[in-house]
Amino acid sequence: MNHLGDVNLRTWTLRFMALLAADTQDQIAWLGERELETKDAVEEVELLCRISEGLAERGAFEPEEQHVLQAIGRRLGEIDGASRVGLWAAALATDPAWDEIRPLARQFLLKTLGDWRQPLPRPARPHTDDR
Repeated sequence: MNHLGDVNLRTWTLRFMALLAADTQDQIAWLGERELETKDAVEEVELLCRISEGLAERGAFEPEEQHVLQAIGRRLGEIDGASRVGLWAAALATDPAWDEIRPLARQFLLKTLGDWRQPLPRPARPHTDDR
């Protein structure tokens, strides 16, 4: 793994998995006032799971780590369109799919980093239009 892009994608994957592995109340607290749509969160994680195969081929992830990412991707793919509508904070609190994804994310982090308890990523700053 010597491609800068691979390093960045691996880091982004680890950060998002840390968020997915966190307890529900910590996830909701992390979201705070952000109005992140469920579909956007699902699409982002699905993308990371899809590209994990190439990352594993280039040594960024071990095969067993990549298998867990594939399992997360499959579970996300089972979330129907109606469950992707609305704010992610609400889905985290009510949709049992996230309770099934959480232990998979924890398993991934345990295999990858030796502990699923990781610091949550720094929240992105809201975009402001200073025109």
